Amino acid sequence: MINLLRGLLVVLCCAAGFAAADEKNILVTSGSDRATPIAIVPFGLQGGSVLPEDMASIISNDMLNSGYYSPIPKENMISQPSQASEVIFRDWKALGAQYVMVGSIAPAGGRLQVQYALFNVATEQQVLTGNVSGTTDQLRDMAHYIADQSFEKLTGIKGAFSTRMLYVTAERFAANNTRYTLQRSDYDGARAVTLLQSREPILSPRFAPDGKRIAYVSFEQKRPRIFVQHIDTGRREQITNFEGLNGAPAWSPDGSKLAMVLSKDGNPEIYVMNLASRQLSRVTNDSSIDTEPFFGKDGSTIYFTSDRGGKPQIYKTSINGGGAERVTFIGNYNANPKLSADEKTLVMIHRQDGFTNFKVAAQDLQRGSVKILTDSNLDESPTVAPNGTMVIYATRQQGRGVLMLVSINGRVRLPLPTAQGEVREPSWSPYLN
Repeated sequence: MINLLRGLLVVLCCAAGFAAADEKNILVTSGSDRATPIAIVPFGLQGGSVLPEDMASIISNDMLNSGYYSPIPKENMISQPSQASEVIFRDWKALGAQYVMVGSIAPAGGRLQVQYALFNVATEQQVLTGNVSGTTDQLRDMAHYIADQSFEKLTGIKGAFSTRMLYVTAERFAANNTRYTLQRSDYDGARAVTLLQSREPILSPRFAPDGKRIAYVSFEQKRPRIFVQHIDTGRREQITNFEGLNGAPAWSPDGSKLAMVLSKDGNPEIYVMNLASRQLSRVTNDSSIDTEPFFGKDGSTIYFTSDRGGKPQIYKTSINGGGAERVTFIGNYNANPKLSADEKTLVMIHRQDGFTNFKVAAQDLQRGSVKILTDSNLDESPTVAPNGTMVIYATRQQGRGVLMLVSINGRVRLPLPTAQGEVREPSWSPYLN
């Protein structure tokens, strides 16, 4: 797949197997300031109950994954208070913590009552306090909720830890026996559930803006076709049945349209379908390969990958057609565009001049600078958290396809726990109500 427009060629090959810069444009390969030290103290558990997971650890991991905070290991903590009155600020100052969170969990009537408080260590002032309740099965939901509330209070950025992720696994049992599974999990890979299984490849899963539907490409008819599936009921609709390539679905911000790549007229081009009327409009018309569309937040702009300049680069155009404007200039390969929610950052697969490795990179759309986010090779399929602070992507480790998470500031890179087999094609959900 490491050749011209890998995203398109994945679709074309899957039937056989899951297979000059402006001076303002600069390349940044490393360097970032230090993350803020924070202590998430193990929550006090009343009544001698035993919980399946440590809520404080989940919150701590969330704050770490954002790239903004550096949690203090619990074994380094001088004390472990669970109430605000028990916090001795000099202990946390000695550890260099700028913030400390304490909490308690009380079982009551088959539910868990959780109280928590967050403090600024330097000022010794309470920053946030709250409570949340739920069943034991909702422990992770409550932990992600607390992390969301804390992150937003401290940064002014809405937390994205309660979101979900889609991905595809491929388990090969024999030469002609591979099982493809579409999974949905927490953003961090936990609590995976199966949404679809097939003996034929599944590609390009994408959450709708309402978080209740997904679009994907399936080869169950031996040819690529686009489907929309309702998550809660499992009801499926086949959206396309055109000759040739049907691939790379992308939702409009209001969920009423799907951009896609079709080759029904001979050349792979970008089209947009109105889902209510099934009316199709052609967006690009060029002799090059145009693929991997992604809507801008205005719903009228599409970013896409094209080799019309000789090598794969990212362009943008109006959904009404017309001329396309080139967006990327650094490197000899830039593809698979994804935008942060504020549209200030473009995340993509990037290859530097003179190199053969593909990495995830982020381009500042105002300054033009490009920052390499990953230290792995053969990266693909980046997907961005709805608050723009984290990226999940597919890569290979020890010969296996895996998913990795990287913070947009490059401070954190870690593998995500997923099912067995080859894992790829991640897609981040929108905020969920």
